[in-house]
Amino acid sequence: MLKPHYTPEFRAEAIKQVTERGYSVLEVSERIGVTRSTLYNWLKQHRQATNPDPVISAQADLATENAQLKAALKRAEEERDILKKAGRILCQAVQLRYAFIKEHKNCHPVRLMCRLLKVNPSGYYQWLKQPDSPRTLENKRLTDLIQTIWEDFDYIYGSPRIHNELKKLDEKCSVNRVARLMKQANIRALRGYKVPRHHPAGKPEDAADNILNREFNYDEPDKAWVTDITYIETREGFLYLAVVLDLCTRRVVGWSMKERMTKEIVLDALLMALWRRRPKGAVIIHSDQGSQFTSDAWMKFIKDHNLTPSMSRRGNCWDNAVVESFFGSLKKERIRRKVYTTREDARSDIFDYIEVFYNRKRSHSYLGQMSPVEYEEKNHLSPVAECL
Repeated sequence: MLKPHYTPEFRAEAIKQVTERGYSVLEVSERIGVTRSTLYNWLKQHRQATNPDPVISAQADLATENAQLKAALKRAEEERDILKKAGRILCQAVQLRYAFIKEHKNCHPVRLMCRLLKVNPSGYYQWLKQPDSPRTLENKRLTDLIQTIWEDFDYIYGSPRIHNELKKLDEKCSVNRVARLMKQANIRALRGYKVPRHHPAGKPEDAADNILNREFNYDEPDKAWVTDITYIETREGFLYLAVVLDLCTRRVVGWSMKERMTKEIVLDALLMALWRRRPKGAVIIHSDQGSQFTSDAWMKFIKDHNLTPSMSRRGNCWDNAVVESFFGSLKKERIRRKVYTTREDARSDIFDYIEVFYNRKRSHSYLGQMSPVEYEEKNHLSPVAECL
């Protein structure tokens, strides 16, 4: 094996790296590929040639060491300054570290910053040519699409429902990716304020038998309906809402809004359901044991229209969970995000939520992420009366 040969010019430049530029023997050895023993011999020969006097040679060695220490201290201070500025992005994405290097390239050496931030210089220079990767560009496009869907659905959709809407548009992405992009863009479902719920224990005494018995899944429409009343606060006072939901399609088939919570509000909601659906057979109508549903007028009405009464146990909201869930969605997605000046304002907004948004547009997990009307049309469940 041939012994490597170094020209006098090469040796002189290697010596200058230590004696004039302040680098240590170890650093110069690694940078130019010369062994430390060889470099030490060159330095010894250089000092003997330039300072044959031992005293002068010792002084020169001391000066060289001082220069090296000063250079090392300067580099340490510069590294400290870089890390102090970049401390918040050390564990961030590579693109953020690239951006930091670009921002401070006039203050600090690029390669030093790359080493401290643990990025490859070649990657940094490639990033300067194309800052956004194809994945980043695709994420931006998806985020814009998510933003549009979120706004179209009145800001109430979370990642599962937005993912479902993206699938309808033939977009290929996972629900976890949608959730991550929404979090990065600070997009989240607006659900109003939270209200603590209290569920008192039920009692066995019922005004009517609990025929439904928490069987909320029906394969055919107009076999079982659920009904209940809730209130909406306005600056004029309360507005009361009664609804009738079909358990097969989860569609609001009847509703009524009045200023007082009398028996007429539930009778009008049930009358609307009968008029719109025209059921051909007996229908179970399930409610709680409120005074409106135990009145003689209510019992006579359902008997005259071939309806079968069913009632929850007293104080047990879980027996009527479907309609309770609807009221929860209505309040979180619409009512608690607004302040109604008049009852008429509330009436118009709730009508829009029920007939325009909930029945025809809002996707429902129970229906395979379809709206009630969409589910009816797809499965040919719409009654003839709705088309008259």
